Amino acid sequence: MRKVAAPRFYFSLRSPYSWLAFEDLYSRYPDIVSKLDWRPFFEPDEQSERMLTEAGGRFVYTPMSKEKHLYILQDVRRLATERELEVGWPVDRAPCWEVPHLAYLAARENCRGLGFIDLAYQARWGEGRNICDPAVIEELGDRLGLDGAELATAHESERYRKLGLDTLMDLYQDDVFGIPLFVNGRQKYWGLDRLATFAAAVRADKRFEPAPRAAELAVVADPRASDFGPAGGCG
Repeated sequence: MRKVAAPRFYFSLRSPYSWLAFEDLYSRYPDIVSKLDWRPFFEPDEQSERMLTEAGGRFVYTPMSKEKHLYILQDVRRLATERELEVGWPVDRAPCWEVPHLAYLAARENCRGLGFIDLAYQARWGEGRNICDPAVIEELGDRLGLDGAELATAHESERYRKLGLDTLMDLYQDDVFGIPLFVNGRQKYWGLDRLATFAAAVRADKRFEPAPRAAELAVVADPRASDFGPAGGCG
């Protein structure tokens, strides 16, 4: 029997809308968190882009205009205020997005993927810190009880670069043009405002049984303490 693909959440540690989607998942839809396949989205540097081209893929995302960027600053502040969240606006200077996103892949292998996402979002959007700084990543890894140095240098590792290439190929093959993007079967849902519809579809999908009440309570009671990944693996 062919294995059924889990619902996918394409997120970016750079994106404020992905951050808000993460917060909404835990606060409004905690029962589907463990059902999702969490896949990172990041803009490739020269090395990653060369690897992607050689593999037959391409990065389909189009950089935003200045006008759209200014609108997003206003919009995110409104949305964060509605959720009683404070935004610490980060300043990105020559960022390398492989640094935090390949670190996520390393954390995921140690079953601490969601814990890393949580801390990275807190650092970037709550505190305005530079998560492309390996020193910041090392600190986050240490706080998770992992080898912080391994996470901080994941972008220098040939092995994690190859895993990063697999991730970029996923983006290409799923036609990911923007984030957050949610995928359930053949259905795609783009944007924070589509999360409710996506969550309802996942809950209604009989292929995925509802999480036990005890598991739901564990997520609601302390989402920072435990790491919940897709069935059969680490998030």
